[in-house]
Amino acid sequence: MNQFIPNNNSKLSLKRLWKDILEAVSGTDQDFTKGSMRRAILLLSIPMVLEMAMESVFAVVDIFFVSKLGADAVATVGITESLMTIVYAIAMGLAVGTTALVSRRIGEKNPEGASVTAFQAIATGLLVSLLIAIPGASFASRLLNLMGAEDEMVREGFMYTGIMLGGNGIIMLLFIINAVFRSAGDAAISMRVLWIANLINIILDPLLILGIGPFPELGIKGAAIATTIGRGVGVAYQFWLLFNGKGRVQLKIHHMFIQVKVLWRLIRLSLGGIGQSLIATTSWIGLVRIIAEFGSDMLAGYTIAIRVIIFTLLPSWGLSNAAATLVGQNLGAGQPDRAQSSVWLTAKINMIFMGLVAVIFILFPGFFIRIFIDDQDIIASGAVCLRIIAYGYVFYAMGMVMIQALNGAGDTGTPTLINLFCFWMIEIPLAYLLALKWGVAENGVYIAIIVAETIMALIAALIFRRGKWKLRKV
Repeated sequence: MNQFIPNNNSKLSLKRLWKDILEAVSGTDQDFTKGSMRRAILLLSIPMVLEMAMESVFAVVDIFFVSKLGADAVATVGITESLMTIVYAIAMGLAVGTTALVSRRIGEKNPEGASVTAFQAIATGLLVSLLIAIPGASFASRLLNLMGAEDEMVREGFMYTGIMLGGNGIIMLLFIINAVFRSAGDAAISMRVLWIANLINIILDPLLILGIGPFPELGIKGAAIATTIGRGVGVAYQFWLLFNGKGRVQLKIHHMFIQVKVLWRLIRLSLGGIGQSLIATTSWIGLVRIIAEFGSDMLAGYTIAIRVIIFTLLPSWGLSNAAATLVGQNLGAGQPDRAQSSVWLTAKINMIFMGLVAVIFILFPGFFIRIFIDDQDIIASGAVCLRIIAYGYVFYAMGMVMIQALNGAGDTGTPTLINLFCFWMIEIPLAYLLALKWGVAENGVYIAIIVAETIMALIAALIFRRGKWKLRKV
């Protein structure tokens, strides 16, 4: 009869879990260098996963409404996003350096040092964004031409490209400042920032793209304006929180000066992060250029499939970011073994999550493409892309965590070399040969992605296991 009696311990465990989930979403003052490892991962990863899910919503919402404008508009977004990967690469690289330094200072119980680092990162991001914005907005048409866009696509879509590149500073700041909050342990703040930005984007997208009610019908240009406004409001909220909030990192007037020693340390670490991101993301530009050889329908299908993939990969990046924060803070606290254990545990959780997603994509790929467009040719090509790439999801999950763990430890050089080897020496050449020389066509690109990402995951795991990252000083 005892087996039918409710277990009080189970009830207490569920109640405790629910309490932890609420604490993770609302914000926590937990010291992540102490206590339960599983609880630390839970408190950090839930808001980080939700944050990354919100980041992916930007892409999915835009493509959902832009797809109503036809294949050319979708293809234009795809080409522009391939150009924007340069911006994302630099922003993510700066976020990597920021994460390594801020998390280490927080682990050392030095919030003043974390605040100084935050300002150096913000100043660097603003300067770099200006160098991209001017030429990007001025030569948007030429950039689309270089990427193989058809003349009609250029005429109709160059304003979208110009606005996105011209407003790249907002993206830079969104990434960098959220990295400050996240690496300090205030992941719930980063999550709320993207909730606000996404809500505004979701409201404005249909209004400005389709011209609902009193709003002008701006077409694809409206998508760029809506996204930029939404992210801009998010950045404004970030600054308000930095100067007026109660987070672990707070900015004051005396922090707002360039400190050469800290700035150089940040740049040195960020260069590795930027390098690995540029290597990875420029490889995607190369893949888009190869796919473009097979026509607009194929490119549109690939673009939609990649948006769906990003939607699931970004939450997985949230878990990886949790690993980076735990590594940095625990190294700062002089606990390298705890840092290592947290990474292996996070990797297992991530692999289970991505494995389940992979099964769904392999079985029902067409369903997810059909959400965005009715064209049967585009649905068919997008479904094939989604199914093939999903076969490598478990390896992607492990690789993401291992790479971010090395970054969180301040070893940004090793992941750069791994990316260089896997993406430029394996992925691009293999995709070119399979797709354009050996007759596999666009499927050759998808196969090359799986091969490169799998090799990257295995190499990163081997290097992490060796443990030299534990000796890094930042």
